[in-house]
Amino acid sequence: MGQACIAGSRIFVQEGIYDEFLAKFTAIAKNLAAATGDPFVPGMQHGPQISQMQFDRVMSYIESGKQDGATVHTGGTRHGTEGYFIQPTIFTNTKPDMKIVKEEIFGPVGVVTKFKTEDEVIEAANNTTYGLACHIFSQNISRALRVAHLLEAGSAWVNSPRITDKAVPFGGYKQSGIGRELGEYALDTQSIAITLRNPPPAVDQEQDSGMAITGTNL
Repeated sequence: MGQACIAGSRIFVQEGIYDEFLAKFTAIAKNLAAATGDPFVPGMQHGPQISQMQFDRVMSYIESGKQDGATVHTGGTRHGTEGYFIQPTIFTNTKPDMKIVKEEIFGPVGVVTKFKTEDEVIEAANNTTYGLACHIFSQNISRALRVAHLLEAGSAWVNSPRITDKAVPFGGYKQSGIGRELGEYALDTQSIAITLRNPPPAVDQEQDSGMAITGTNL
């Protein structure tokens, strides 16, 4: 962990379990300090950003959250003095129009927001121009599946971690990418259709009425 494209940076928690969730989530984030370092070293769980550019980008989101008035619940600075490590950061007391709430961060930053009703959280979750992936956790499986169908995200996991399969298409919704990877949909994304008309005189006109060719290297 350090940066992941489908990491859940916006976390909506129902008010009845909000305090308990935040306490446990905070403990996990703080414990990662002892497991931050070289990802090739056994036992490390939290790695660096991939480059200076990405490090600066994530830190700019953190600074934006601070300036907009969000509460830095934990973290909020770099980890150590070397490398592109960032402390796991949790923001609370945010507003819907804040940059850290509306945009994809791609770093170890989580925005935890309290909600009351199902309609409220669906509206809040979809209030963004992005939609790569989402996770829904609930003891009520019918509700979880219903909400999954109403969220504008390219992938939805219900009561499970990020399990993928090469036969299942993966991709974003809205401004989170174009097309799909994996599965039959990936072939459509990488293909173009060519229609041949008016063949040369040597071709039997009565036998040929056109041809469609689809391929990835045409």
